[in-house]
Amino acid sequence: MKVIEVKDYEEMSQKAAEIISSYVRIKPHAVLGLATGETVLGTYAALAEDYRNNQTSYRKVRTVNLDEYIGLNPEHPNSYHYYMKHHFFQFIDIPMSQTYLPNGLAADYQEECTRYEEVIETLGGIDLQVLGIGRNGHIGFNEPGTSFDSTTHIVKLAESTRKANARFFPSLEQVPTHAITMGIATIMKSRQILLLVSGKKKASIMSQLLEGNVTPSIPASILQTHPNVAIIADEEALSLVSKEQRKVHVQ
Repeated sequence: MKVIEVKDYEEMSQKAAEIISSYVRIKPHAVLGLATGETVLGTYAALAEDYRNNQTSYRKVRTVNLDEYIGLNPEHPNSYHYYMKHHFFQFIDIPMSQTYLPNGLAADYQEECTRYEEVIETLGGIDLQVLGIGRNGHIGFNEPGTSFDSTTHIVKLAESTRKANARFFPSLEQVPTHAITMGIATIMKSRQILLLVSGKKKASIMSQLLEGNVTPSIPASILQTHPNVAIIADEEALSLVSKEQRKVHVQ
């Protein structure tokens, strides 16, 4: 893993957007794996600005998202369908028919998991997967203890994850209890992974990620074994990483 250290959230977002837009210009037919949440909002805003200024085209790009809440209509303001449309897709030229997310209202969720895996396979796999990381080390909605062999599956959300997401809902009770998420094995098949990390609240997990062992109790730790992972992290997120590890990882 290589770590690109930046000053703050804004610089992290700009750097991530530069990497993603450059990738798309080099490979117009790229399959992008996309994330949601606060961490990537700045990146999507920067990509939208790049599209306005430089006309980087997404007309041939295909996208697959990491996850979706179970039980939320695609038009629900807290669904990830809604998030992607309103924070990114509506600002670029990607055909909506080339954007894929799990169906949180599927009649059969196990069949939906199988279908989503088939979608990714049919697209030829993910070229560049964008990730955030939870304070408990989750990637996607793969909570601690998730098997590294997991493919797209249904997950019961940890209370810590629900509480972290409760600020987006009227109350904690209205935060969904389950989600469909791309599995760890599926994520690890991505040809390149870009992990974005910002803020003091992520400092502890960043230290564990860079200095600890590979263990299912920290799902993101499996990224240590991937051949092509870049982490963009700001100063606060790296504040607990030892000088020795900084020398090993940071560029």
